[in-house]
Amino acid sequence: MMRRRWSKDSDADSSSSLYQLRPDCASNVPDTKFKIKVGRTLSVRKWQAAFTQQGNLHIASVLSRIQRGGVHPAIRNEVWEFLLGCFDPDSTFDERDHIRNTRRMQYARWKEQCRDMDSHVGSGKIITAPIITEDGVPIKDPLVLLEATSDQGTSQGGSTSSNNGNGVAESVDRLTDKQIIEWKLTLHQIGLDVLRTDRSMVFYEKKENLSKLWDILAVYAWIDKEVGYCQGMSDLCSPMIVLLNDEADAFWCFERLMRRLRGNFRCTQQSVGVENQLQHLASIIQVLDPKLHDHLETLGGGDYLFAFRMFMVLFRRELSFGDSLYLWEMMWALEYDPDMFSTYEEAGAATDRTQGHKPRVKPTRQFGKYERANLKNGANAVDGPVPISVFLVASVLKENSQKLLQEARGLDDLIRILNNVNGNLDAKKACEAALKLHAKYLRKMQGKKP
Repeated sequence: MMRRRWSKDSDADSSSSLYQLRPDCASNVPDTKFKIKVGRTLSVRKWQAAFTQQGNLHIASVLSRIQRGGVHPAIRNEVWEFLLGCFDPDSTFDERDHIRNTRRMQYARWKEQCRDMDSHVGSGKIITAPIITEDGVPIKDPLVLLEATSDQGTSQGGSTSSNNGNGVAESVDRLTDKQIIEWKLTLHQIGLDVLRTDRSMVFYEKKENLSKLWDILAVYAWIDKEVGYCQGMSDLCSPMIVLLNDEADAFWCFERLMRRLRGNFRCTQQSVGVENQLQHLASIIQVLDPKLHDHLETLGGGDYLFAFRMFMVLFRRELSFGDSLYLWEMMWALEYDPDMFSTYEEAGAATDRTQGHKPRVKPTRQFGKYERANLKNGANAVDGPVPISVFLVASVLKENSQKLLQEARGLDDLIRILNNVNGNLDAKKACEAALKLHAKYLRKMQGKKP
């Protein structure tokens, strides 16, 4: 019977040492503000104590601890699997072992399917140039490839389809399926983005870690054909690679995160996927700071597209790697819904959070503080509550309201002022400010009701 082995790292360990930066990049990366605080940060000991002998998790105590001081990096991988809805807090050790093994086998099957379509998947190589035309015709020119290892090709459980000498499987000559062609057209873009993702970190000096990131994104792009791959997904997936040693486990954490965010990546010629959140942001600022909203409209920023990046990659570009993880787990703890697991399992792989959504059946104390406020005020719309990330961006705008009003004379000024937020955002304070804005917004909206 498999049991989780918790790390024995001391609470006094420095979190900065766990996400080491390359010496030549250290000066260009924001300093990490997150500090492990004994008595506030969720420690290894408190995490262990939150489980019953059978493995049931007392999620309420865990959430309150995270909301006070984040998660100790030594257990972040395990905590995130619950926060993202990979496991039900009421499950046992045995049940989670079964689920984990089942998911690992499922990922292996999907990866083998992808490898059958293109032999680079699982090979330790990364495609950085197109391998087919839009008509599905193989490109015979030499490819730009990054070779991660010399013997990884058969280590991932993939098939061993033949190769034509240019790194392209022979079956590509017979491509007729539109979905396969569309998937293959994304592979080199994934590779280009992977090579740019978190390159300041020592972790990604190991080429096998880069190829693992590429493989996960390639597999996800195949199973979620509606969304496929879009720029920004590599920033969201990278922390999963860093935190979870097993590639399949990292994939499933990323897949669960995409349940929340995949709507942001749905883009058409008529609309931007993140448009709903931008509209929510505009409404919130208009209610809470009408003067700022009017000023932004005067500058030509009334569509709030300047906040696009914050929503797409959840402040990854505004914070150090460690601080962005701290911010994410704070957000997830605040908006935690214990019904996530059953909702996701019923909906199937790579679908919206709201599809197949069940009535809430868990005690309210198991919900995050932000989610409880929505429940209490009836703020959950048919398509789900407004994500806390919207109020986080609103808090950044409110914090810089006077500066924006006094100094911004055009969109360039607006973007310059907001770019100066980089490295200066305090995750805990930002979440506290977001909660206050949320409460204020709910009060004002309640007051407007007839």
